[in-house]
Amino acid sequence: MNSTASLNVARAAFVMVCTLLGISIALGQGPDQGWIGALSGLGFGLLVLGLDLCLRNFTIRGFSTGTFGLLIGLLCAWLVSLIGVFEFGVFQQNVLASEIARLCLFLGFGFVGLMLALRSKREEFSLVIPYVRFRQDSVQEAPLLIDSNILIDGRLPQICATGFLGGSFVVPRFVLDELQMLADNRDEARSLRGKRGLECLEQMKKNPQLDVEIFEQDFPDEETVDGKLTALGKTLGARILTNDANLGKVAKLQSVTILNVNELNKALRPVVAPGDELDLELVKEGKDDHQAVGYLSDGTMIVVNQAESLIGTSQAVVVAGAVQTSAGRLIFAELKGKNE
Repeated sequence: MNSTASLNVARAAFVMVCTLLGISIALGQGPDQGWIGALSGLGFGLLVLGLDLCLRNFTIRGFSTGTFGLLIGLLCAWLVSLIGVFEFGVFQQNVLASEIARLCLFLGFGFVGLMLALRSKREEFSLVIPYVRFRQDSVQEAPLLIDSNILIDGRLPQICATGFLGGSFVVPRFVLDELQMLADNRDEARSLRGKRGLECLEQMKKNPQLDVEIFEQDFPDEETVDGKLTALGKTLGARILTNDANLGKVAKLQSVTILNVNELNKALRPVVAPGDELDLELVKEGKDDHQAVGYLSDGTMIVVNQAESLIGTSQAVVVAGAVQTSAGRLIFAELKGKNE
């Protein structure tokens, strides 16, 4: 029996029990009151069933969060009532007005606390209860802290558009301030980098599929932005999204999860082994007179021997080998029909 069928059976059983209880209670008042008890029990059961259907998307997590917010609201109302505002003026003369005002105070603060808690994210509770945070259900649900370097890089909006990155994105205020300082810099190159970072952030905020928020908490004890970012990642249990290898090393030493876009790019490079055949467009001359150069989709350079005269055409080539250089991976190939 699936979960939906089980729920429906439980609901039907509850309504039936309520109806039978209503009949039993009514028969105790008189033999002709059974039908009244049946209707009363059935009505009560259907009322509770309707309430259950209204709350079908409300989980125990939401209930516990709402209860916490309700308690905070009631605590604030109790503190306000201790001031003695209901012991002066019209409240001193009219006890009923004082009690109604007190009831409205508790109802109002309780409702506001409840709604604020339901709208808040779990990591924000660390501000209410210092050094205490709710553990994420999985690493994938942990928020993503965005580093300034990944915004300046310019690729993040396109990566997010593919759907590979999900969850909530958090931009700390100190990262935003760093981008603003770069954008206002007199050096044109620095200014362009800062403006590109702000434009990327604006594109992400306009995307309705992304949840991007600015986090105001600062860490004055940390002198560098990387240090503040690592400290915030530890506090929120968040992952740091960056392309800075040095930041990644420091964060990993402090047990903070890092998502490095450059490492993702390396992982997505096509695997090319000696003997593989490729269709390659030859675009320019190589270092030697007889060589021609083409590129894979990820930008990897392929040097084809004895192909200088074929520049500007697409040729079938066979991979001969590869070397790792300081500039990246360099692949050598031969024309497919050359040896034949």
